[in-house]
Formats: sequence, C-alpha cells, structure tokens
Amino acid sequence: MNITQAIEIQTSRGEAGTGLLQLVGFQVGSEEFGVDILKVQEIIRMQELTRVPNLPGFVEGIINLRGKVIPVIGMRRCFGLEAYDADKRSRIVVVEVSGAILGFGVDAVSEVLRIPKDTIQPPPRLGKTEREYICGVGKLENRLLLLVDLDRLLVQTEETELAKQNAVN
Repeated sequence: MNITQAIEIQTSRGEAGTGLLQLVGFQVGSEEFGVDILKVQEIIRMQELTRVPNLPGFVEGIINLRGKVIPVIGMRRCFGLEAYDADKRSRIVVVEVSGAILGFGVDAVSEVLRIPKDTIQPPPRLGKTEREYICGVGKLENRLLLLVDLDRLLVQTEETELAKQNAVN
C-alpha cells in the first residue's frame, strides 16, 4: 500500500483525523520530500556508482549492496534539477517499489517524521501536471513536505524517458 492509498482508505472510513503517517524525510535541491517509511529498507551513505551503458537517463548507475546489485535512480534527474557532485550529506535511500529493490540518490536525509493524517492535503492542480507522483502536501510547523508516491514516480520517469527516446528516433 502506498501513501495515497493509505490516505484514501483512512478518509473513506472517516478516519482522516486519527493516527499518524510515518515518513522518511529527505531533501532534493531546496525542497523537502517524504516517502512512506514502510517502503524504506535502509538508508546508506552515497558510494561509487558503476555506470552501465544504455540504461535509461534517470538511472545513475548500480551498486553492490551485500551481494545484491541495486540500480540507483537520481532523484535530481527525476525532478528535472541540475546534477551535482555528491557530498558527505548525500544518501541512497533503498526502497522496495513494485516488488523491486531500488536505490534513490538524494541530497540529504533529514529525519523520520510523524505527520497527522488530517494535515495532509492533495497537491494543487494547476493545469495539466506531469507531477503525478506528488500525492500530497504535509503541513508542518513552518514548512511544507511534498509526499512522493514512489510507484507513480517510477512509472512517470519511465514514460518521460521513453518519450524523449522516441522524440530522438
């Protein structure tokens, strides 16, 4: 179950005001995002990536994590931001998405957040949006947290990459 489904189920049951969502907060660029903590397997320091020819543009490379080869997807690329060199705060968030184990490269991981479900609102709709992977906006004390649906993000990123390849061909 993803964040969107959990919120929809709680809302349909009239439970939107009860309980907390537990999220892992991370930064990409100047924005703060969150993903369902149940999707996160672990968070590791950024490490040397092995580049593989002909991978989609959003895949930055692969790593060997305790004997498993895991593709690492660059969140900056997914969000259309400029690439930058990883620093000591950069992390790889290892998650399970649609049955696959993937790493997402982020600028920094901030904290585990517990957000009341009633403080989450749907993302604003301003015309036709390609950002279907933002499934909600959590209101914190003095900031906003964009909730990412990793399943949708992966599908959207793949579709965008296919469209780019088809435009070139």
